[in-house]
Amino acid sequence: MWIRTGTSADAPAIEALLRQAFAGQPHSRGNEHRIVARLREDGALALGLVADIDGRVAGYIAFSPVSLAGNEGWYGLGPVAVLPAHQGHGIGSALVRAGLLELRSRDAAGCVVLGDPGWYARFGFQARPGLVLDGVPAGYFQAQAFRGAPPQGSVTYHAAFQAG
Repeated sequence: MWIRTGTSADAPAIEALLRQAFAGQPHSRGNEHRIVARLREDGALALGLVADIDGRVAGYIAFSPVSLAGNEGWYGLGPVAVLPAHQGHGIGSALVRAGLLELRSRDAAGCVVLGDPGWYARFGFQARPGLVLDGVPAGYFQAQAFRGAPPQGSVTYHAAFQAG
């Protein structure tokens, strides 16, 4: 497996992967592929990494800037997905680690994620009192500060995440 920056040539494979990985998932609205396409179109996709296995895109992770109580340099992780046939082999974990490492190298302030606290805790994410994503149970919205303490306040993702 090779983790690399996704290119425009990967867009069709990324779309297919996101459709397959999120199909029938209870936490999904089935719009992850549209979110990534819109982030790309709007120039708001700060980082997109693919897990390449034998020339095929088997996993994908996206990071985009978030608004966080006037603090600069914060990003949102998501979506992250792995083709169903490759799930359970550490590809998603490798993508998260590589993405967080790249954000740190870019001197990012930190990263937020909406997801399973048990899974994301292994990467250093924690629910933070005072850090809020409207409409989301507190335990499922988590943050990781790369420098300093996480700020408090409301977080807003790019408009692509609200689109249907």
